[in-house]
Amino acid sequence: MVSIKTARELSKMKDACRISAEALRAAGEAVKPGISTYEIDLIVRNYIEKQGASPSFLGYGGFPASACISVNNVVIHGIPSKNKILKEGDIVSVDVGAYYNGYHGDNAYTFPCGKISAEAQALLDATRESLYEGIKQAKAMNRIGDIGAAVQGYVEARSYSVVRNYVGHGVGANLHEDPSVPNYGTPGRGVKLLPGMTIAIEPMVNEGTHHVRVLGDKWTVQTLDGKLSAHFEHTIAVTPDGPVILTVCD
Repeated sequence: MVSIKTARELSKMKDACRISAEALRAAGEAVKPGISTYEIDLIVRNYIEKQGASPSFLGYGGFPASACISVNNVVIHGIPSKNKILKEGDIVSVDVGAYYNGYHGDNAYTFPCGKISAEAQALLDATRESLYEGIKQAKAMNRIGDIGAAVQGYVEARSYSVVRNYVGHGVGANLHEDPSVPNYGTPGRGVKLLPGMTIAIEPMVNEGTHHVRVLGDKWTVQTLDGKLSAHFEHTIAVTPDGPVILTVCD
């Protein structure tokens, strides 16, 4: 069932989303050659807990860390490790959630590590822009398919592919709520968007095929062809005046 938030609930969500956005910014500032993904995860956890919040991902379904940190051909759900040392030219997707005062915020960004290739930068740019194309369609009385079609159209026009196996989602008192928000679809189809709905829109875009595989740890998702993948995400609220991005820093 889709949850419609009251003004009071949206105010609480804004606080959780702000903390999540600030933790993501702190992670991005730490992305440099020579740092481990484990160290970045500690930065995320420490920041969130200092705000009196809890990392949404820690222990969620058994996930062992506070952030998903996915490097290069890892699409999502990369497990931070002391042995994974970032190097010049990597692209590093960090996905962060914060739980505060009964509500979750959820966001992700793919950061360049030092100087990256023109091809990698083009992928990051296209993925980030596809997120904002999707957000533009998150208007009251539109449908979920309008969001997915906007993302898919933008991505595929640039010869990239959108991941089918994993999608965006509602977010609120629970980290994952209805409705599902695919990054592909047909305009005018799917759940109708109503004021008070809060959803995480999160394009996962691959340089090559959209097909992926899950590694033996049951978490890490890689591109099937080994090519690069990027991931950007915002939690947004549907309002009578248009979509509002909640995962922003003050």
